[in-house]
Amino acid sequence: MDHPRAERSSEATTGERDKASAVVQRPVVKDPLEDRFIHLVRLAWDLRYLGVATRVELPVTSEPCVVVGEAGSVRVTTLFQHGVWVFTWGRGRTQRVDAFNEDAARCILKAAAR
Repeated sequence: MDHPRAERSSEATTGERDKASAVVQRPVVKDPLEDRFIHLVRLAWDLRYLGVATRVELPVTSEPCVVVGEAGSVRVTTLFQHGVWVFTWGRGRTQRVDAFNEDAARCILKAAAR
């Protein structure tokens, strides 16, 4: 299956689609904070493609997050857990998804709709 980002925008050029794929597939960078930010921004764009407003927050005293929806009912952060980056929006096992999962944005959107 092609990368979902490549199908979403008819305005994206081949070069832009290749760049998007490179971001998703690249290894973890030397600075985990930078990698965290990259995952959050990717998620924000994926949610935007699904028609959801988002906000990336970089607070000084707490974890960076993506706030989902106008009401901001769901705050998504990232964790590097057991060698895998995951998005998490709560404490339960059902409130996390692999950051490289193609359906991560849809999973989070479902949580925001509850």
